[in-house]
Amino acid sequence: MTGWDISPFEQDGLRVSPLRPPVLPEPPRHGEDPADCNDCRNRDEGIWFNEHWRLARIPGVGMPLVLMLYPRDHYDMADLPDEMAAELGLLTTRIVRHVQALPHISRAHVYRIGDGGAHLHVWFFARPEGQAQLYGSWLVVWDDLLPEYPGEIADADAALVADALVASHGGSRSPR
Repeated sequence: MTGWDISPFEQDGLRVSPLRPPVLPEPPRHGEDPADCNDCRNRDEGIWFNEHWRLARIPGVGMPLVLMLYPRDHYDMADLPDEMAAELGLLTTRIVRHVQALPHISRAHVYRIGDGGAHLHVWFFARPEGQAQLYGSWLVVWDDLLPEYPGEIADADAALVADALVASHGGSRSPR
């Protein structure tokens, strides 16, 4: 993959790490017990809310905007009630539309990786317009390698996305 045009690494000097033996049972993820779940404690923090969901901006990143969507109550993808699963589809589509409507953004990448935390969290990464080297699956790696994007610009973009989400999906900019 380092031979791909979008790789953030040069080919020379890189090696593949050896695959370690399996660890069984697997260690628990953070927040397996809702009483110990930070995402449950932070259910009223973010830029947009409705009865079931909250959207937060992730600070300290290299992309122009990184957002995360969480259920306000303790669910993972597999135990999400059907009504919330349907709403997740609508919210995901609407968030992508609103992020891609920002004038300096070409794409919104969506990721759900469930190994770190037991509380469902869906990532939205905004790829800046014209940055073809950031295409595809390497975007999250580039995010860690780039300098921190200016927070005040990301805050302004996040506010535009939140306002557009209120208009398209309902909810509010505050949890109440």
